[in-house]
Amino acid sequence: MKITILCVGKIKEKFFSDAIAEYVKRLSRYCNLEIIEVQDEKTPDGASEAIEQKIKEKEGERLLSKFKDGCYYIALAIKGKKLSSEELASTLEELGTRGVGHIGFIIGGSLGLSDEVLKKCDMQLSFSDMTFPHQLMRVILLEQIYRSYRIISGAPYHK
Repeated sequence: MKITILCVGKIKEKFFSDAIAEYVKRLSRYCNLEIIEVQDEKTPDGASEAIEQKIKEKEGERLLSKFKDGCYYIALAIKGKKLSSEELASTLEELGTRGVGHIGFIIGGSLGLSDEVLKKCDMQLSFSDMTFPHQLMRVILLEQIYRSYRIISGAPYHK
């Protein structure tokens, strides 16, 4: 299985980079993992709703330019479906059984994802009603993908 994490912005803090590197290493035995970053837009203080919408659209265009045919895309969105770790593992396993060979997870910038990106995705997934920084969300997502593979393989990690 190929897993792509398509995200807005770069990781700036070393502690996030270290955690990401650890999960990339752990996941290498389960899948072919790729992380693609697109440039984020700076949001001016006190930006109007119209300016924020334009920023999301620009970031969304960059994300959409990286979409590949045949990939099953899952957008991380607050209003998405909430799954337990076991349900996420089951979803990944079921997609593989259906013949999906490439899954892409999409993480937006600080303002979230554009409507166009959300429409192009096959599924919307929410980790919580809370908002997380997108750099931290990358770590959380990688950990949950790793946990999913451990659950699928019957390993004790998920307890």
